[in-house]
Amino acid sequence: MGFYIDAVLPRLTHWCMSSAPIGELRKEVLAPVQGTVLEIGFGSGLSLPFYGPGVIRLLTVEPSAVARKLARKAVARASFPVEDVGLEGEQLGIPSASVDWVVTNFTLCTIPHPEAALHEVVRVLKPGGGYAFAEHGLSPSPAVARWQQRLNGFQQWVAGGCHLTRPIDDLVRQSTLRIETMSNRYIPGPKTHAYLYLGAARKP
Repeated sequence: MGFYIDAVLPRLTHWCMSSAPIGELRKEVLAPVQGTVLEIGFGSGLSLPFYGPGVIRLLTVEPSAVARKLARKAVARASFPVEDVGLEGEQLGIPSASVDWVVTNFTLCTIPHPEAALHEVVRVLKPGGGYAFAEHGLSPSPAVARWQQRLNGFQQWVAGGCHLTRPIDDLVRQSTLRIETMSNRYIPGPKTHAYLYLGAARKP
């Protein structure tokens, strides 16, 4: 699985996440983001075209060397500085209270310890700073949730640790972040993989 996880999966993820509907979700979620921004799970840079003119600097966290390589062209076209600052969302190598916004897009599903990562989000945000997220997770439908539970082990094996069953809203609230806006919807695709949590939260 080493070659698959290291070399194949990042390219497969790039292809899957490059669709126009996913781009529209990124545009929606990133609309309020400005100032100095930290994106955890930067991937291959697919979010870059959707950041608005208010962004002055982007710090990125991404564990995959192949994904970072795929992002180079998008980074070169960015209208603001982009700086790689780490590999792990659970242990951010930047000072406390140093960024205006933190962003995760389809990231909390895969981070091994999402509670620790969200604790770090709170730490690095300035007072009143924002957290923007687009994540897939646990469906409120009992029938869909049962299938998510059944498929969860296989999903983690084939998708590099991705979980289908994380209740994203509960995780965000438990971090002490205050959710200001959130919408939920299914996007086209298998319902087990397509239930989304889109929103913004604020550090008190």
